[in-house]
Amino acid sequence: MEDLRYPIGKFSIPEKLGAPELELAVESIEKFPTRLKKLVQDLTADQLDTPYRPGGWSVRQLVHHCADSHMNAFMRFRWALTEDKPTIKPYDQTEWAKLPDSKMDIHPSVFIIEGVHQRWTYLLNNISRDDFEKEFIHPEHSGSTPLYAATAMYAWHCNHHLAHISTLIEREDW
Repeated sequence: MEDLRYPIGKFSIPEKLGAPELELAVESIEKFPTRLKKLVQDLTADQLDTPYRPGGWSVRQLVHHCADSHMNAFMRFRWALTEDKPTIKPYDQTEWAKLPDSKMDIHPSVFIIEGVHQRWTYLLNNISRDDFEKEFIHPEHSGSTPLYAATAMYAWHCNHHLAHISTLIEREDW
């Protein structure tokens, strides 16, 4: 079950992120929409409604979750860049995944992901190295999160959910 839940392993917060690692993280965020679209474009409604693991979300819910999560992430970055250590508002992703719109067609969420990632990547590629040291405070976590660590975490998040979908497709031989 652990492999199905964390197919690329659990995320660990880096102490620092060098320029090559930061560049790779930004690249993962940039390429996520294209990679996601390629994975889900030919899936049927039944396949989209298949959970990636027993007790897990369906592919449809994962796509909607990524739109929700990455919209929130983009805003967290903007707050950190414009305010002094802002406290961000958390949300209950499990409850959000139960809302009626988590059952709708995935295309609106794919469009959201494409737009958010275009803006987010542009922002990440046009801020200074010092800006990546700016931080936000997540009330559910201890301490503050610098943007370099958040960039690494969201790059991991992209790859984590891509792996959920790709391993399901492989297991089911779709």
